[in-house]
Amino acid sequence: MSLRILHSIRSVNPVGGGPIEGVKQLSRVNSDRGHTVEVVSLDSPDAPWLADFPLPLHPLGPAWGKYGYAPRYLPWLRENAHRYDIVIVNGIWQYNSFGTWRALHNGTLPYVVFTHGMLDPWFRRQYPLKHLKKWLYWPWGDYRVLRDAAVVLFTCEQERRLARQSFWLYRADELVVNYGTAGPAGDAEAQTRAFAARFPDLAGRRLLLFLGRVHPKKGADLLLQAFHDWIAGDSEGARADWQLVIAGPDDHAYAEELRALAERLGVTSRVTWTGMLQGDLKWGALRNAEAFILPSHQENFGIAVAEALACGTPVLISKEVNIWREIVNDDAGLVEADDRAGTLRLLQRWEALSERERQSMREHARSCFERRFHVERAADSLAEALSLYAMVGARALPSSPAG
Repeated sequence: MSLRILHSIRSVNPVGGGPIEGVKQLSRVNSDRGHTVEVVSLDSPDAPWLADFPLPLHPLGPAWGKYGYAPRYLPWLRENAHRYDIVIVNGIWQYNSFGTWRALHNGTLPYVVFTHGMLDPWFRRQYPLKHLKKWLYWPWGDYRVLRDAAVVLFTCEQERRLARQSFWLYRADELVVNYGTAGPAGDAEAQTRAFAARFPDLAGRRLLLFLGRVHPKKGADLLLQAFHDWIAGDSEGARADWQLVIAGPDDHAYAEELRALAERLGVTSRVTWTGMLQGDLKWGALRNAEAFILPSHQENFGIAVAEALACGTPVLISKEVNIWREIVNDDAGLVEADDRAGTLRLLQRWEALSERERQSMREHARSCFERRFHVERAADSLAEALSLYAMVGARALPSSPAG
């Protein structure tokens, strides 16, 4: 069954991280397989990041405020609903999710929702005042978005279970689908050389790579602290050639806080900030690294984790990355708690491995990606689910509330 799919997302700006990258990767495969895929966003039509966007796009901004209210969104979706078989809402807490509900909940065009980890109870614990504000919005906003969706999609079982814990008022038909990304395209040696040419000061260094949004939930502060502790415990100089590389958008206040933390810890010279990396530079960074490290406090999936695995780079992650069980089961990396001590143990355990054990883990990393997280398998899983809900229609589906 060939589908006409519309993805709805707050913004297609690549600095948004995993959700928009997932949209692009899945859409590429679905388009290759005969489905028609378009995207609607709340971006302003003159936003600079629209020029290189690879899919048919309807930018209906400018949007107002963090919530992203865009008055053009609702009438556009009502007017164009007949052109699609199904709508995929990417994310909640933004107007594109509530606007989709307003446009479609009494109609015949079904919509499905990817929450992308935005119902993880970590946010409730970490930001209690923000959570209170969300409670004021929840009963008349995203509670209804999820309740009336044809199905709410989760990228792993752990994400699905956690989503039930944030609000006692919760009702949704739930489905876990495979999720993933494409492996690196292009020449591996050329990508390695491109990264080395861009950052010549890293020549001969052993690299630990943090790649992703530089955001408090990602645990970069823990990483800096643990890296300092690890270096400080090096009485024989065995760790003198190790360098921590932090790759991600860093032109904001929190990144400045992290730079100040590195200076206080005395590790500034041992940390390289690359800014956001894309294309060959991103793949080159992943290929040059001995290990990818992410001590995140909350990660529903982790596109960057899957990309590291695709390059055969072992991953050192926290147990708050929801795919940690798959990593452990496949011996594709190491897992510890999301605190300073746990992050230090990741470094110590990686260092303690023999070269033979590291090489085995590199091989397992690649096979883990191929078996579990390749976008081809994710696209098949998603297309199968979408075909069912598009064919049956949202209003005809039985309700099976959870939680």
